[in-house]
Amino acid sequence: MIVSLPEPPMASARSMNARVARAFAPASVGNVGVGFDLLGHSLTGSGDHAEVRRIDEPVVRIAAIHGCVDGLPLDPLRNTAGTALLALQHALGLPYGFELVLHKGIALGSGMGGSAASCVAALVAANAMLEQPLAREALYPFALDGEAVASGSSHGDNLGAMLLGGLVLATHDRLLRVPVPAAWHCALVHPHVVLETRKARAALAGHYELGEFVAQSSHLALVLAGCYQGDASLVREGLEDVLVEPRRAPLIPHFAQVKQAALDHRAMGASISGAGPSVFGWYENRTDAEAAGAAMRAAFATAGLDSDVWVSPINGPAAALVDSLNTKPTP
Repeated sequence: MIVSLPEPPMASARSMNARVARAFAPASVGNVGVGFDLLGHSLTGSGDHAEVRRIDEPVVRIAAIHGCVDGLPLDPLRNTAGTALLALQHALGLPYGFELVLHKGIALGSGMGGSAASCVAALVAANAMLEQPLAREALYPFALDGEAVASGSSHGDNLGAMLLGGLVLATHDRLLRVPVPAAWHCALVHPHVVLETRKARAALAGHYELGEFVAQSSHLALVLAGCYQGDASLVREGLEDVLVEPRRAPLIPHFAQVKQAALDHRAMGASISGAGPSVFGWYENRTDAEAAGAAMRAAFATAGLDSDVWVSPINGPAAALVDSLNTKPTP
């Protein structure tokens, strides 16, 4: 299990007097179906890189953005990573600032936490250059400020998973790592279409029945209990989103067929990753997850959509310092 701690002493000492640091933040599955804005887990295989340079002027500049996304703003007040660094700089009263270069490995509007990964990677890199680096939980409020730029609201489901790794329950004030059996895996399939987070959130407007909230709460409780006990039967009973999925499913081409393909391969449950259009399933072993990923990709293909597949332990990695920027994250 990965435990949330301050940066290791060797990493801090190595970077404390440095003028530049680089970090990687992994992709993630937001909401995990039943934990809207609260629950997420990280993924291996895709993510964003950030290179942060310490500068003498107490400002934040975005020098460049490379990778799989075009047209992102260089104005730090309109950029998730820039806003997160500004929040850190202002809160700590730093007499210096930061210059940022981002390399995007996660497509925006994919439901894989692309906006969150940028601000987490930038914060982890900047944190390494502080004289007294902060614990990961202490970076969370600054990441929330950054995430709000992308979606219009502060929610930590992706952020918590990236900061701590694995499955994380993220309230507005706390992050809690949730234990998951090492054998459990996720299959995530990302179709090559864009679904903007703001549009997906707009689909949730309207009236909700009290019974829907009660059912969703019971499902979340079952999933958390199942994870803590390592009991897949509890997760199977609970991993069904009755609140958000029905309202977002029409935004995703062939969603019903893709979800059914996931369930047909012994999934504990399947739903929309984040705001979509990616779809995920949870499995008790990697073999089932790999077979499901191929079937889900084939289901998207029947709608004329190509897609990418990631298979990852649910106990995915946390954001970390790296020696160099990897310019080609591999699915």
